[in-house]
Parts: sequence; structure tokens; C-alpha cells
Amino acid sequence: MSMRRICVFCGSSMGNSPAYREAAEALGLFIAANEIGLVYGGARVGLMKVLADTVLNQQGEVIGVMPQLLINKEVAHDGLSRFVIVESMAERKAHMLKLSDAFIALPGGFGTLDELSEILTYNQLHITDKPLGLLNINGYFDRLLAFIDHGVEEGFVREEHRLNLIVSNDIAMLVSQMEAYQPVGMGKWISDIHTESNNR
Repeated sequence: MSMRRICVFCGSSMGNSPAYREAAEALGLFIAANEIGLVYGGARVGLMKVLADTVLNQQGEVIGVMPQLLINKEVAHDGLSRFVIVESMAERKAHMLKLSDAFIALPGGFGTLDELSEILTYNQLHITDKPLGLLNINGYFDRLLAFIDHGVEEGFVREEHRLNLIVSNDIAMLVSQMEAYQPVGMGKWISDIHTESNNR
């Protein structure tokens, strides 16, 4: 699939390891070199700033999306190609979804987890069918992946939906797998949960 714009979810903090900053810089360089537009949360702090500044320094396109409440806290980046102001966090996610062809999550906190969980859920329900990749630097997402695998083992997450989540610690490999992404069909899943519910 063609990816004209990639939305990147990542932390408003730098994290404790220099590897996280280095990964944000490397991803920014990759995005700019491949003439892909960046969509992100619009902040000038943490990994979000590192990523945006790297793309901008390579003359790449960067679109920030931020609710007014965060602008009021003076964390907005004022040097972007385009800055979209929205009313709420929910509207922010909806607008980033609309603007983007694919999603990558770098290490981050609760906001990053919220954003990637929403895309996973939307892909499961076929509200959208856009690839989501985790750039798993320093094994940051290992425990999250173990939790999801536990959900598969306990019958709350389907294996095919787990496989919707693309994971790599290598940027080029991650993007290559995202370009080859094929969404999982929904019909059998719905049929199976009806059968399971009626048999218990």
C-alpha cells in the first residue's frame, strides 16, 4: 500500500535511555528521505519535538494536531508546516486518523497507549484498515505484547487480530511490513463469537 502520510504516536518525555531519542531522530530522517508526510500530536516537547524537528530540518512536511487545552499549556510547536487546532483529545485522534495512511508508535506513556489501542480496535472492527506498527526500541513494548499474547491465550483477543499489530526494532523492516499489510476479515470473528455465546 502507498503511505503518503504516517502518523507517529510518541512520548512528550524523552525517556531514560538515549536510544529513544536516537530512534525518534532516525525515524524522522527515514520519513523525510522517503518523502512521507508526518502527522503527530503537535507538541514541542519530548520525543514529539525530536521527531518533528528532524523532519522539518530535512524540509519535510509536518502536520501537528492539538486540542486547545494543550495549546493553553504552552506545549504547541510553532514551526510546523501546518497546525490543526481541535476541541478535544477525541477530536485530535479522529483528525489524525483522517489525515494518515498508516501509524507508528514509538515509546511513550498513557497517551501513546490510548492512541495505539484505538487504532487496533478500529482495525479489528473495520472502522478503518490502516496498518499500525510498533517501533520496539530497547524492548519497550515487550510487556505490552506479552499482555496481548496473554489475552489471546485466555480467549479475549483473537490470534488474527494480534497479528494485525506489526512489530520491529528496525525502521526499514517495520515500514516494509506495513506496506505489505493485509487487513483481517471480520466475518468469521463475528460468527465465532455468536456461536461461542450461544453454546455456553
